[in-house]
Amino acid sequence: MTQATQAQARGIQMTEAAMKHVLFLRDKQGKDLCLRVGVRQGGCSGMSYMMDFEDPSNIRENDEVFEYDGFRVVCDPKSMLYLYGLVLDYSDAMIGGGFQFTNPNANQTCGCGKSFS
Repeated sequence: MTQATQAQARGIQMTEAAMKHVLFLRDKQGKDLCLRVGVRQGGCSGMSYMMDFEDPSNIRENDEVFEYDGFRVVCDPKSMLYLYGLVLDYSDAMIGGGFQFTNPNANQTCGCGKSFS
């Protein structure tokens, strides 16, 4: 399977910059953690993105799990309906830096880029 095919097969994709920063943050925790990505009600546009590290023992049977060279990104099925095809990127720019979500399912995105509808 080529790298492009692997990326298309993943419902949540991560750029190299995002992966590098996530692994840096995980290493600071000092534990083997996975990244949970999801959505919740709220934010400027109705739905907001959420992501946090969690222990792999918390992965539920119905979660979608995406493997990146041994690192796992996890998403619950309800959030996956809104996030399928999401590209997670990271920028260390002084203005507008941080994690950036490119969501093909979003009809509208707020100015902060952290919520959508």
